[in-house]
Amino acid sequence: MIASRHFYPHESDKKIMVKKDRLEINNWTDELEYLNKELDYYLDIEDSMIHSSKLYQELHGVRRESALLLAALYRYESTLGKAIECDTVDCDAYYLNHHEKKRDTYIAFIQNYRNLKIKVLSQILLKASK
Repeated sequence: MIASRHFYPHESDKKIMVKKDRLEINNWTDELEYLNKELDYYLDIEDSMIHSSKLYQELHGVRRESALLLAALYRYESTLGKAIECDTVDCDAYYLNHHEKKRDTYIAFIQNYRNLKIKVLSQILLKASK
């Protein structure tokens, strides 16, 4: 496999940071798109096997939250180019803090999703052992 080069020595630090942030956002959105597909399967499993209205509501809630987060990340990714135009420390700090908030939101979602996934899988095991 040939490794692609993402950063070049002639690029400014600002441009490199924006590229790094954009790569990170692309990883997040790829993961969320995959999780949305996985959630669809869990909803089908819940409907055909588990039959828990509480779990069904939780799954739909997380699915909705995922869709909203994905849309927010797509909007955010499209604004990243503006960070290059910053010419003050305050502006740079704004974009840095904004990105960190997006990361925190993403990580919190993933943790919540993992907890829900454990609930679904444990319910599947309970149904399978009966």
